Amino acid sequence: MAIDPDECIDCGACEPECPTSAIYAQEDVPEKWSEFVELNAQYAKAWPSVSGKQTPLPTAEEFKAVEGKRDQLDPNPG
Repeated sequence: MAIDPDECIDCGACEPECPTSAIYAQEDVPEKWSEFVELNAQYAKAWPSVSGKQTPLPTAEEFKAVEGKRDQLDPNPG
């Protein structure tokens, strides 16, 4: 999932909803994940919008604490 930085109103409501605590205000993104700021902006324009809660993927729990998954990012999900 990606958050469109042009649509985001910086309210912070999404941060506590993220089950992996992976959402940060742009100025608070940890350095080790800084490359994802640009990827997020890029994919937010290309990926479909999500307007409601969805069922987590079957492997969500298994992968939520795993770092170094960048090579598994699919620019064309679904």
